[in-house]
Amino acid sequence: MQLNANLSQRAVMRSAQLDWVPSPAAGIHRKMLERDGEEVARATSIVRYAQGSQFPTHTHGGGEEILVLEGVFEDEYGSHPAGTYLKNPVGTSHAPGSSKGCTLFVKLRHMDSRDTEQARIHWPTAQWRQGLVPGLKVLPLAEFETQHTALVRWAPGTVFNMHRHMGGEEIFVIEGSLQDENGVYHQGDWIRSPHLSTHKPSSPEGCLIFVKTGHLLVHQSQPFRSAGVYAKQIQVADDFDNTSGGLIDLFEKGDL
Repeated sequence: MQLNANLSQRAVMRSAQLDWVPSPAAGIHRKMLERDGEEVARATSIVRYAQGSQFPTHTHGGGEEILVLEGVFEDEYGSHPAGTYLKNPVGTSHAPGSSKGCTLFVKLRHMDSRDTEQARIHWPTAQWRQGLVPGLKVLPLAEFETQHTALVRWAPGTVFNMHRHMGGEEIFVIEGSLQDENGVYHQGDWIRSPHLSTHKPSSPEGCLIFVKTGHLLVHQSQPFRSAGVYAKQIQVADDFDNTSGGLIDLFEKGDL
């Protein structure tokens, strides 16, 4: 199955308009946003676990990232309530389930095998950073080489700078709404913008979004980690940060 599988193309999916599709496990359904493959696939989905449902034990051949949107998600590592980000690197395994039911945003088989960091972050209680512009708060979640992942909270009326996406950008709207020159994106919407695309986002009502940048050339023939492009991204960071002793999260410097 191929759904929004070409990473060089822009894609927008409105999950509120999608039907739930049964998974192989009883009581677990999915709304597919992006997929390249059959049951074992590089995929981005919203996944709903009915009360008492569970997947059998499986290994993450290409890694996994999870946002717990509602309910409580459970596995061998513990109980993960709504507001939790999980990162399971390549080679990890678990038998996920939910005794009370939950809804997740899930990304599968997109991680580099050299990225071995495992993470669990509860964003309602985490320490957020000030963003580049007033009204913007940033919670870094993960980074690996040129790839950066964060949550970004926008106060009502926040306007961000026009910027270019080095290595692309992916957004999932968790709360509220975001807008740019191409449209308005509401809770549950997923937007993928390819390498070198541009936009000037804003949020009149305020929002919370999940953002990944710099990851959309990893599976293409043109390597993103070339010396020239990587040096350019480091220079972008340095231009925006004259106070830090090192390269800090690019979400705080304009590569949102």
